Amino acid sequence: MPYHRPTDLKAALSLASQPELGVIAGGTDVFATWQHGQPLGSLLDLTGIQGLAEIEVSDSGIRIGAAVRWSDMIKADLPPAFDGLKQAAGQVGSVQIQNTATLAGNLCNASPAADGVPPLLTLDALVEVASATQGRRLVPLDGFILGVRQTALQPGEIVTAIVIPTPPIGAGSCFEKLGSRAYLVISIAMVNALVVTDTGGRITLARIAVGACSPVAQRLRRLEVSCIGKRCSEIVVTADHLAGLTPIDDVRGSAAYRRDAVAELCLRALKGAAG
Repeated sequence: MPYHRPTDLKAALSLASQPELGVIAGGTDVFATWQHGQPLGSLLDLTGIQGLAEIEVSDSGIRIGAAVRWSDMIKADLPPAFDGLKQAAGQVGSVQIQNTATLAGNLCNASPAADGVPPLLTLDALVEVASATQGRRLVPLDGFILGVRQTALQPGEIVTAIVIPTPPIGAGSCFEKLGSRAYLVISIAMVNALVVTDTGGRITLARIAVGACSPVAQRLRRLEVSCIGKRCSEIVVTADHLAGLTPIDDVRGSAAYRRDAVAELCLRALKGAAG
């Protein structure tokens, strides 16, 4: 099994054009995938590339390099709008996984239960991808993950960063996850909310995203609109607000249970985000 660990992006992009090449940063899913019968070809490790393990803050926003680990995110000095993402980071596997796995890898793995996706959706995240022939492009996160284990990456492209516009002033966020236990668990359902409130506690902006209840995590746009002008105590989550979700029955919970759980998680996340 050939293994490549280049130290500059140009060399990595040149290698990425090779067929049957797997790109890794933390690599925590590699052997799990192998054990499920998918063959392992050549591996391209991005962790040696200078600059990809940095979180850069500028006037235009925040750039999270493709090799930034979950533990790096937990320790990062970022505004309250990122609290939900930090809370999700603390629930990704074990501490050992958090010290190895990356945010970019979580997106590229494209699991319906990926903990990082709902918080990043509420942050209006963009995925920066690059190739040797086409250069760089930015893809909105809601257009990057296309389905279960499916992304918008083209042959020869790798993810180089997650780019987040400067969050709204005064925004807070909260991540709520339901599982069969507190740690080392795949989500039954999860919700992240980002809100801004006025001096009277009424919501002026709301972004709410749900994971593990559809093939791809998604924003609840109808619920977001219904929150405007209300205090958290006045919000009621209806079936219409959840109409876009398609939860399934599996060993972790029934579809009906997931719908009921999401309604409660939305209320908890909104209250947490509002402080």
